[in-house]
Amino acid sequence: MKKILSVILVLFSLTLVFSACVNTADEVTVPDGDFEGKLTNPDNPVATILMEDGGIMRIELFYDTAPNTVKNFISLANKGFYDGLTFHRVIPQFMIQGGDPNGNGTGGPGYNIFGEFSNNGFENNRKHLRGYVSMARKGNPYNPASMYNTAGSQFFIMVEDNDGLDGDYAVFGYCFEGMENVDKIVSVKTDADDKPLKDVVIKQIRVDVGEIVYEEPETIM
Repeated sequence: MKKILSVILVLFSLTLVFSACVNTADEVTVPDGDFEGKLTNPDNPVATILMEDGGIMRIELFYDTAPNTVKNFISLANKGFYDGLTFHRVIPQFMIQGGDPNGNGTGGPGYNIFGEFSNNGFENNRKHLRGYVSMARKGNPYNPASMYNTAGSQFFIMVEDNDGLDGDYAVFGYCFEGMENVDKIVSVKTDADDKPLKDVVIKQIRVDVGEIVYEEPETIM
């Protein structure tokens, strides 16, 4: 009887292990990472960008630097907004840009957010250095202040330092893992509008917030 019970328990354990390894068609499994010693602040939320080709980038989000921008990114990412979108604009020696549902630089979430950068009256001393993540927005060389509060969902990751952007765009994160995948993306062939000839697809972005509950962002309609 004891032998029969032992066999049943072993079979049950194997069933549990097998079941834990099976994903439904809609699930996306993001590999775990050891962030210890890599984050500037272990309490900051961490975004994981999983690309369709399997590439992964992990981004520390600077809540203390740009709180509403970070809340906006968390809200969009964890609602699945970015899933299936692309990096639609890539420029070597500059940056890669994504997060546009239209895929051409014209789209957003249906609202704007306040620009959290110094030239808009908000203290944000983060620089546009390699690996840093910032919010894209509309630009107008004749009246730039009128476009300061036009960010929505589009963001970009720097591949090289560029101090010409400092103070005019909201830096809100840092890619501390997976920059080799950013470099891979920025090297793809593009057309005259800097759009990749073959779509560079974001499979999923999710943000690990730990036990902290972040409010929805303040928005401008």
